[in-house]
Amino acid sequence: MAVVQVREVRRRVREVAAAAARIGPRFRRPELRGRAGQYLRGLISRVERQDGWQLAEEVGEAKPTNLQRFIARARWDADEVRDDLRSDVVERLGDPAASYESVLTVDESVLTVDESVLTVDEPGFLKKGTKSVGVKRMDSGAAGRVENCQIGVFPAYRTPRGHALIDRELSFPKEWAEDADRRAGAKVPDSVALATKPALARAMIERALDAGVPCGWVAGDAVYGGDFRFRRLREDRGVGDVVAVSKAQRVWAPGLRQLKAEDDAREFAGEAWEELSCGSGTKGERRSRWASGGAAGRRSGSARLWNTTTGASFGGRC
Repeated sequence: MAVVQVREVRRRVREVAAAAARIGPRFRRPELRGRAGQYLRGLISRVERQDGWQLAEEVGEAKPTNLQRFIARARWDADEVRDDLRSDVVERLGDPAASYESVLTVDESVLTVDESVLTVDEPGFLKKGTKSVGVKRMDSGAAGRVENCQIGVFPAYRTPRGHALIDRELSFPKEWAEDADRRAGAKVPDSVALATKPALARAMIERALDAGVPCGWVAGDAVYGGDFRFRRLREDRGVGDVVAVSKAQRVWAPGLRQLKAEDDAREFAGEAWEELSCGSGTKGERRSRWASGGAAGRRSGSARLWNTTTGASFGGRC
């Protein structure tokens, strides 16, 4: 056991060093490249409170001065580092030549499904003060209630090899966008404007596809499924999607009828429903009942998936 643990530690040290070397060219001076590597090691460490003193101690510094100076004054382009991260993730998890495909049966029709997926979500980050950019009292999924927090939108890339985040955007509320003094106090660039979560997600999905990320599907909850521009983008780019919509969303049902999603779900016979697990959550295993069927008014390979536990419905196209 001890030998295995030592090998694992050495492997992780090599991987962190490789990551630091990859982003190193984004920093002009050798000293800053070294600090970037230190900062990276500190961020992924198990330090519970990642303030200057704790991070400095973790990376072997007597004082936090050098790291603090690096964080506050070093010039580097975060978007370029994001591009490095995305490339690294795709190299490790994605393979354009690989056949990450499985078979899905809908109404006795066999569909081939690409298992490389981009999943979008919007976690909240709890905050105590009012100075952090974008912070306000709003619904936090992580806390399960309204809290003082920031909201970020993140796409994760998942294949059978694993999953990792590849991009990020901070949700910028109207209260911040229209408050010039608050923007100036937090040094928010003039280029940052009010944007909805679906709009941020659309921009990141397009960035990933434009960069050549191999992707067969995009998935998201009703925040994104309720936005027709988000759904339309998937069609325009030739990518399948599985997105939740609200019960009031109008969908195409057999016979070229438009129904509310909840009314369409009622038309499924009792034997069509199957209980499945979506994995473990914060309150235990997430089990719910699902039914599927072909979708009318859509291109071939469409499906309707209904979930009775959440009350949400999912539309899928492949």
